Amino acid sequence: MGAGHSHTPQGHPEPTPRALAARKKANRILAAILIPLTLLTVAAMVLLWPSGSKEGIKLSSPYAAAPGVSFDTGKIQRVVVGSCMDGSGPGADAAGAPADSAQGAAPGQGSQCSFAYTEPDKGGNPVKVVINPDVAKSHGVKIGDNIRYLNLSKAQGASAQGTPAYVFVDFVRTLPIVLLAILYAVVVIAVARWRGLRALIGLAGAYTVLVTFILPGLVEGKPPLLLAVVGSTVIMIGVLYFAHGFTARTSTALLGTMFGLGITAALAAWATDAANLAGVGNHDAATLANVSDHISISGIILCGLIISGLGVLNDVTITQASAVWELWELAPGTSARKLFSSAMRIGRDHIASTVYTIAFAYAGAALPILIIVMLYERPLGDALTSAELSEEVIRTLVGSIGLVLAIPVTTLIAVLVVKATGLRGAATAADDGGRSAVVVPATAEAAVAAGALAGGALDGARLPGGVPEGSAEPAAETRRGRRAAQPG
Repeated sequence: MGAGHSHTPQGHPEPTPRALAARKKANRILAAILIPLTLLTVAAMVLLWPSGSKEGIKLSSPYAAAPGVSFDTGKIQRVVVGSCMDGSGPGADAAGAPADSAQGAAPGQGSQCSFAYTEPDKGGNPVKVVINPDVAKSHGVKIGDNIRYLNLSKAQGASAQGTPAYVFVDFVRTLPIVLLAILYAVVVIAVARWRGLRALIGLAGAYTVLVTFILPGLVEGKPPLLLAVVGSTVIMIGVLYFAHGFTARTSTALLGTMFGLGITAALAAWATDAANLAGVGNHDAATLANVSDHISISGIILCGLIISGLGVLNDVTITQASAVWELWELAPGTSARKLFSSAMRIGRDHIASTVYTIAFAYAGAALPILIIVMLYERPLGDALTSAELSEEVIRTLVGSIGLVLAIPVTTLIAVLVVKATGLRGAATAADDGGRSAVVVPATAEAAVAAGALAGGALDGARLPGGVPEGSAEPAAETRRGRRAAQPG
């Protein structure tokens, strides 16, 4: 069994001079690695910082209304179905261009269209809004929906061309999204408390880096690989230390995260070139390709492959580092080899569940493409390597390889650090203010047995290993045994 250690009134063991020296040495090693990496990252971020210039960008926003045209909002009061000619012509898309019917052709005289009588938010009589055939068929509109529509009533020549005066553009989703965001914040803070609040603030900081550094840099033609690595490293440094504090445990997780990030970046760079990921067939990619000569679609895909795995990578590294620390605090006498093996058993379970998480997340996002591929009845191999699915497949594989390799590396670093610092678990004697001598179990099995005995869970049973209840050795680990063992 483990030897007893005296405790301070706060319930924490007083570290010996040797333990203090080992702890300082481990912290110095971590600082010697992380401080130069952080300074190098900050310097690279300064050099790569975008100028903000939009010179050479040729983009006509579909939300920029023409003279006499405006985007208005309102609430639907009534929905009717009638002849498309009643709306003075076919519907229009968000840019004001005539929309096709669900069959792909402009509705004729006998076609049926949906119309929503909408009360404008700015006041006035209800207006008759033409609902696009694809929206009417896929989702439809109902009374009470808040919509955004194109007001063409004052546009020059609109009536002469047979264009409808009011055309559906989109739904107004502000209220449900705000409610979900508030609910999410409340749940996170209620469960994780201050750490959850810090995580939310860190998330806002991460999106700030994405919007102000990575995205403008891609538009200006900065090296996408450097942008992704530098921006991702800054994000991880910020969110990890802000959410979890400046501790050796957090520094260990950060080192593992940086390793996984490097592996992911290298694989993403190779896969983007080897698999010729060019964004062919993607409408958004085609739009960006025509916006500016500086924008590289393959570079954007490369950057996306790296950034998409950050959240899961952060999850596995901080969890694995915490697992090593918790195991060590339960059984500080455990050897480094056994501690690594125990933590890796946890890591293997985490690997299996995380791989499923990544795969299903990407599959869910690509459901429309998957359905189209299924309907075409293409061979599975052809479908997975097609332009439509290859990017998602490579994203899943690259992200999974990076996080899987990060787990053993993070575990090894955590074991080395925790063994070097000589930290001990601090058991608290709540009944006597921590003045009694506390026995720290030397093995994980002893820790489990001690906890079970203290809670009375093993009444009338035998301890693991065949030690009968009531023997002198396990009794020393109960609260009564500790009191009896206290001198005086």
